[in-house]
Amino acid sequence: MDAKLDRSGEDVGNICKLEHVNVTIPDQQWATLYYVAGLGLTRDPYIMVSTNNMWINVGRSQFHLPTGKPQNVRGCTGIVVPDRASLMDRLHGVKKLLDGSRFDYREGNSFVDTCSPWGDRIRVHFPDVERFGRIRLGMPYMEFDVPPDTAKGIARFYREIMGAPATVEENGHGPAAHVEVGSDQELIFRETDRPIPPYDGHHMQIYLTDFTGPYKKLGALDLVTMENGQYEYRFIDIVDLDTRKVLFKVEHEVRSSTHPLFGRHLVNRNPAQTNTAYMPGHDGTEWYLI
Repeated sequence: MDAKLDRSGEDVGNICKLEHVNVTIPDQQWATLYYVAGLGLTRDPYIMVSTNNMWINVGRSQFHLPTGKPQNVRGCTGIVVPDRASLMDRLHGVKKLLDGSRFDYREGNSFVDTCSPWGDRIRVHFPDVERFGRIRLGMPYMEFDVPPDTAKGIARFYREIMGAPATVEENGHGPAAHVEVGSDQELIFRETDRPIPPYDGHHMQIYLTDFTGPYKKLGALDLVTMENGQYEYRFIDIVDLDTRKVLFKVEHEVRSSTHPLFGRHLVNRNPAQTNTAYMPGHDGTEWYLI
């Protein structure tokens, strides 16, 4: 039978999902104002419901926010929310409540740059099928600032060690390694001449389909830093595969696709719902465009 469709666009690499970004924060109340009241995201109602940690749902991904010394991603996390006007109203509404913190926001043409009360950067986008596929609410990328002349080696590391499709692109903002991490998600490592702060311990969590292949390769390079039971291991260093020079540091929490939390349903609320303007049947938000 003659092939009538190009199905290659549906192929994904070994990394099948970017599930969460973890940064420690010193004040859970300010975090609630920024992530929930401001950005319009949803605190997970089932797990981490005490006062020393919270999980914040954004589509099928999360922010994890345990209490501790503030950490910042060296770059930014990109999220998509459904509506720009509502976002701006919410951000304006929490501005006075976060007075004295580093909270800030600035509008761009197709995005809004926000800064958490402790300086962590989140760039907020809006649904765009050409750029983000059918994401209506979610986390399409993490972008890291990396030193000059590292993007090529980083892309090779992810291709050969992690089994993820990765390319280097130049779009006028410096060379950047783009690593596919499942449907409509990617990691971006963009070269910059600006000083890069020291690594402070934040991490991201990814799921793999081939769990043991990268584990063996990382082990051969002595890069595995933590063994967390049957379903998880961790590593930090991304290295040049010829010289073993460290190109960039960020902890990867690596889970198998058999992990009990894989594919867990995440509650996402409709932030426009209020008790004074309540609309029955509209409590939830669909995170994917139909």
